[in-house]
Amino acid sequence: MKLFCFLTLFFTLSLQAQFQINGVVNDSNKKPLPFATITTSENNNTITDVDGKFLLTITPSTTSITVSYVGFDTKNIAVSTAKKYYAVSLTERTADLKEVVISNENPALTILRKVILNKNQNDPLKKLHSFEYKSYNKLIVTATPDSIDGRVDTTTAYKDLDKKIVNIDSSDYKFKEIISKQHLFQTEKISQYQFDKNTLKETILGTKMAGFKEPVYEIIAFNLQSISIYDNKYELFETKYNSPIASDAKRDYSYKLLDTVVINGRETYMIHFKNKKTRKSTGLEGVLYIDSENYAVAKAVMRIKGVLDISGIHEFTYVPEEKIWFQSNTTFKIVKGKNRNDIKILGGTIQFDGDEEENFEPRKKVASDFTYLLSESNNFDIQYNTHPKIKDPSLYIEIKENASKQPESFWDQYRKEKLDVKSQKTYLLIDSLSINKRIERRLGLGRKIINGYLPVGPIDLDLKKIVSYNNYEGFRLGLGGITNDRFSKVFRIEGYTAYGTKDGNFKYNLGTGILLEKQTNTWLNTSYTSDIKEIASTTFAVDKRVFKIYDPRPINISTFYKYHSWKANVQSKIIPKTEGIFELSRTYVEPMFDYRFNLNGKLYSSYMMTTAMASIVWAPFSDFMQTPSGRTETDKQFPKFTFQYTQSLPNVLDNDFSFAKIDFKTEYEKKYLNGQKTNLLLQCGIAMGDIPITHLYNTAPNNLNKETIIQRITFSGRNSFETMYFNEFFSTQYVFFQFKHSLDRIRLLRKVRPSLVLVTRMAWGNMKQPEQHVGMTYKTLDRGYFESGIELNKIYKGLGLGGFYRYGPNQLLKLEDNIAVKLSYVLDLGL
Repeated sequence: MKLFCFLTLFFTLSLQAQFQINGVVNDSNKKPLPFATITTSENNNTITDVDGKFLLTITPSTTSITVSYVGFDTKNIAVSTAKKYYAVSLTERTADLKEVVISNENPALTILRKVILNKNQNDPLKKLHSFEYKSYNKLIVTATPDSIDGRVDTTTAYKDLDKKIVNIDSSDYKFKEIISKQHLFQTEKISQYQFDKNTLKETILGTKMAGFKEPVYEIIAFNLQSISIYDNKYELFETKYNSPIASDAKRDYSYKLLDTVVINGRETYMIHFKNKKTRKSTGLEGVLYIDSENYAVAKAVMRIKGVLDISGIHEFTYVPEEKIWFQSNTTFKIVKGKNRNDIKILGGTIQFDGDEEENFEPRKKVASDFTYLLSESNNFDIQYNTHPKIKDPSLYIEIKENASKQPESFWDQYRKEKLDVKSQKTYLLIDSLSINKRIERRLGLGRKIINGYLPVGPIDLDLKKIVSYNNYEGFRLGLGGITNDRFSKVFRIEGYTAYGTKDGNFKYNLGTGILLEKQTNTWLNTSYTSDIKEIASTTFAVDKRVFKIYDPRPINISTFYKYHSWKANVQSKIIPKTEGIFELSRTYVEPMFDYRFNLNGKLYSSYMMTTAMASIVWAPFSDFMQTPSGRTETDKQFPKFTFQYTQSLPNVLDNDFSFAKIDFKTEYEKKYLNGQKTNLLLQCGIAMGDIPITHLYNTAPNNLNKETIIQRITFSGRNSFETMYFNEFFSTQYVFFQFKHSLDRIRLLRKVRPSLVLVTRMAWGNMKQPEQHVGMTYKTLDRGYFESGIELNKIYKGLGLGGFYRYGPNQLLKLEDNIAVKLSYVLDLGL
């Protein structure tokens, strides 16, 4: 969701006294020199990128730049405001950089070893007991007007031998005109960072986002780059890479000593690092500036070059009193890179140039070719060893209630420099554009649609309720929804009604909720439901709502029970890093198939169940953000744990049975830099006491009992046994394990890039007191159940195909009965 909002603003918004020059630095053979140092006559400096290119901001007083690179003669170049592009060629020299470290070894590796050895003495999060500081951040999406040609192109055609102008392409001209007056997007943020007892928390005191009365919290929480350079994993644009100064960094990176540069009066080594793998997108590349005395990082430049060209720069200031380099400024920049295929997003297409070896035809430049995102942060009011009192330390980010309503005097107090005219116009013009184009409303609409709702006035219609299909109801046609903030921010009404074309019955639900505490999203809810449900299915009350255009597994289900249920519950996030639901319910159950429950000789064909239930999901490794509208999970990390306990209440409201259920689930996910991903799921449950088969466990079967493989072809589920037949197994206790490994997408044709997924599932279970269940024939899982398969997803337009095989002690006699072929569909948003 955060990536959706971030890329939406970055790409769809592609509609000063300083002056920028650019150029390239090559050797005498026209080979680019990456990370060459460029210094202005005012001692401002930058470095070239991996392609030897540079972009430098100068002032009218700048008279020259100096270009230096280890092993090459330094060159001074005169500059003027009349010239924008400089091609610099350096001549190699025989005298190399004086090695100040042990010979017989790569000097960069010797320095790196000392950096790793001294990390704990140089990392502020390890050396300092506590600290606090404020930070001003400004993020813009913009372009450099001087880089845009701005011509008005015309095309002509001949009709009756007369040449006539039929089209005027003024897009470049209009874009240059816009970007000369304003940025495409702009946001500012004032934060207070506090660190104590190994806890770092950001409190946002003020936030301002062009075009939005209320900021888009997903963008605020988007992690552009790591705060600390010393962590073993360095994060850039929400992707974690092995750090170039991690203990095992030498395994992934090669290093080269480039030069020596003076920073804050202290000599530093410039060390270039590069990922050893051939694919550029599999790792970082950049430059570390290492203090020659204490081997601390004095500056770091990190870069990833792929579909997006991303760079992050960390600058530090030396603090003599603490004998430490403390981070003072960070810079993050995104420009468009190269990609074999264009990307479709929100109905538009982002055009890319192909890799050079692909020899694609050149195309006309569009606005997104010139657009870039730039985020700069400046830290100030730094205090050391103050032992600040951190409120709610379990929160990673907290946004103050009045953060988006701060007056201009607040911003003038904290800005590094006053907003220039261009930035001031950006707020005025984008605010006006946002109102006219309803940008804020459209973004909110997109957010709700992704979650399965369509807002219509004060009601959000539930898209999941409109139409579905199963073997019992046939087509299930319905209408449902929930009131939104336009109705009330503290009270809600929700409900639905549905009709089955095959069973000819109506189902419905009506519920209300009242907000008890906004900060912890605590709601008191009540509801009444008359509906049907799959027998022996396992649901966790705290599971997040997942919206799918279709829900494949229920299509095949034919065994349901009817229920009428009154419920009252409290849902809350009051416990740190958890969400809980505590519920009381009274439910009348009537199986819609041939079944009776035998309790001490009495046969029940229907029954009443009064229960109390507690359901909690715990994400100990995730980061959470507190916003004025509630608490949200900003950085989902694994493993996550879900617990659920259900207890019947004997002799309460005509309850018929005494039983208890304990359910548990843990999920783990690991993403790899090469595009692969591993998912693990462990789920188990135990039912104790007298409990009908409708509320036991079926371990999610998803195979039809048909004669041939072709007749059994249906859509695959997400976590279901594709070779297990419906109603084949039931258990009072079970353990389920699933392993999925997704390989990077395979390029078969230009537009055919399927995703290969390897799947293995296994389960064990047994049935206590099988004599209680009358009328059903089934097997138990006491010998275990095993299946493995391959999914080939997104073969064409999201459609895919998979094959699965059942093996082990529950394998069937006929080979074809152990094989399941399944279709899949994955909605691809083009992200």
